[in-house]
Amino acid sequence: MENVNGIESPMIVDGYDNEGRWEDVKMLLERNGPFAHPDFEPGTDVFDMMRDIIKILVIGAGGLGCELLKDIALCGFQNIDVIDMDTIDLSNLNRQFLFRSKDIGKPKATVAAEFINGRIRGCNVTPHFCKIQDKDENFYRSFHIIVCGLDSVIARRWINGMLMSMLDYDEDGNVDQTTITPMVDGGTEAFKGNARVIIPGMTACIECTLDLFPPQVNYPMCTLASTPRLPEHCIEYVKVLQWSEEKPYGDVSVDGDDPEHVQWIYKQALKRSEEYKIKGVTYRLTQGVIKHIIPAVASTNAVIAASCALEVFKLATNCCKPLDNYMVFNDSDGLYTYTFKAEKKDDCSACGRIPQRLKFQHTSILQEVVNHLVQNPQYQMKAPGITTSINGKNKTLYMQSVASIESMTRPNLDKTLKELGITEGHEIAVADTTSPKPIIFRVYFE
Repeated sequence: MENVNGIESPMIVDGYDNEGRWEDVKMLLERNGPFAHPDFEPGTDVFDMMRDIIKILVIGAGGLGCELLKDIALCGFQNIDVIDMDTIDLSNLNRQFLFRSKDIGKPKATVAAEFINGRIRGCNVTPHFCKIQDKDENFYRSFHIIVCGLDSVIARRWINGMLMSMLDYDEDGNVDQTTITPMVDGGTEAFKGNARVIIPGMTACIECTLDLFPPQVNYPMCTLASTPRLPEHCIEYVKVLQWSEEKPYGDVSVDGDDPEHVQWIYKQALKRSEEYKIKGVTYRLTQGVIKHIIPAVASTNAVIAASCALEVFKLATNCCKPLDNYMVFNDSDGLYTYTFKAEKKDDCSACGRIPQRLKFQHTSILQEVVNHLVQNPQYQMKAPGITTSINGKNKTLYMQSVASIESMTRPNLDKTLKELGITEGHEIAVADTTSPKPIIFRVYFE
């Protein structure tokens, strides 16, 4: 108790009665209603369970992630982890409100966790300054709900694949409910956004609706090499061609989150832009081109994060039926929002139970397989690596992500599948950055 003007009053934290600040939340959990989930059982223990037991993982501590952390913590959740691989940049401060000028250069996850822990009593946010790929299956199994505030389609596909790989099925092909970890995914692009709820194995996943994402911008190679006209052309030239030729850091791929990689590409792109008298090459634009960064608006982040936090709250407590299962938001011209049910695909490469099939001609070469995996809207792979088993021995047919292996396996691209030992119904394993585990395909000939 505090003594204020001679009168005892409850402890005040940030202007809130620490015991009473959750009264509005408790009102939703201690009584039933017409929109409640059939399994909802109101009572005082629901809030205690949500606060003390439920573990939430927030992926991303950027513009959307900061809003998510704030909203989820203010809902009453106390066991929160946040994972992010980025450090704070000056350009972040206009919308990522958990950061200050003194935090520039520090890990976003660490600073965001410290801010929330210091602001909301009892809340315990644990930071992880790393890539999502650095964590194993046991880490992700430890959470009850995962909520994403990512700016990368590849990262979304990877975590989606991880959650699908965690599922167990019984003999009849039914999902073991205890192996399901729900995911709430939010995305924003300027004045547009979306929020969705994914119940792995039960509802449409990221791969089921891959065609909903805007296509990546690709520049013609002839333009990059011969007639660049935009600053983006200079940056892309260095990233795609000059990097692989000069190998400034050895046989490694470009990492848009490595400041040394970005700085090298920026300097080389600046030289090229001066040669062609092109203005506009900056460090920020370089990083944006490398990582395919899209513009962000603070108000859109706030709306989408609020929607996602509400879905996390509903999933954790059953006080209301969750979103079924996709919401789009647009305030470019007025205000528009719409909800629809994305359909689960039986032949989905991530959550489908039907083996993936690839059909080619007898004369098809391996390059056609690679092109199909990259260009087909159903797969949209980035740099597929293909392996198989021939006569009981594992064989790498093509591996693009490692330069030394790529040069050794490049001749296979011009060979027919038959020459490589691929027969009717033969299985190949395809690894890509979009999935945590290789996808198995069966090859059939038309």
